[in-house]
Formats: sequence, C-alpha cells, structure tokens
Amino acid sequence: MVKSEKKEHSAFIEKSVHHLEARGFEKIRVDLDGYEKPKSFLRKKNGTKVTPDIVANKDGKRYFFEISLKTDKPQLLKTKWVFLDALSRMRSDAFRIITTKGHYKFTDTLLEDINLSNKTPIRI
Repeated sequence: MVKSEKKEHSAFIEKSVHHLEARGFEKIRVDLDGYEKPKSFLRKKNGTKVTPDIVANKDGKRYFFEISLKTDKPQLLKTKWVFLDALSRMRSDAFRIITTKGHYKFTDTLLEDINLSNKTPIRI
C-alpha cells in the first residue's frame, strides 16, 4: 500500500493483523500508529525508503506482507512489490500480498504486469 493511503485504510490493515494472528504468526510489526514499526529499506537506485506494510514471523521464517487495494499510483505499488519480492528471495524470506473483495482484479492485473503471477493473494 502506498504510504499516503495507510491512514484511510487502517481498519483493513488491523483486520489483516488479526487474520495473521489467528493463523499463528508472531512478532507482528505494522507500519501504522500504535504498533511496532517494521524496518525500512533504502533503495540505492533512487534513494527512496521502502517499508513493508506488515512483517511477521512464523516457524522461524520472516514474512513480508503487502496490502493491495485500488490506488491512483499503481506504478509506485509495482515498484515496491518488485523490490520486496527480490529482497525476500535474497534473504530466504517470504513475500505475500493481502487483498479483499472488490480488489482482486486490480491485484491480479498488477501481479501479471510485474511477472509475479505465481503469487496467489491472501483474500480476507
């Protein structure tokens, strides 16, 4: 999710956190007020900071979760997803997308555009 839209979609982010807790994830860090913040990464190419929406651990493995909701800035979202996917593969972590009803088609289109169509979004 693009940083500027996080406050208006905070209810869905919290719903996603509760879903992950029910699935057995621990040490959940969320890029939202009231939660412990996940680590930000700096892209050397253009100097921008990239912060995953949710970072959690399960069975000794770290998972990066991104919230996918319709946005006016799909290119920024694609760039963030490609970066986090590459980072997670380098570190033997996992990268997952979380979406909800009404946003499936948008998410699938973005994943196809960046050749991540092998990723199946978590539908809440």
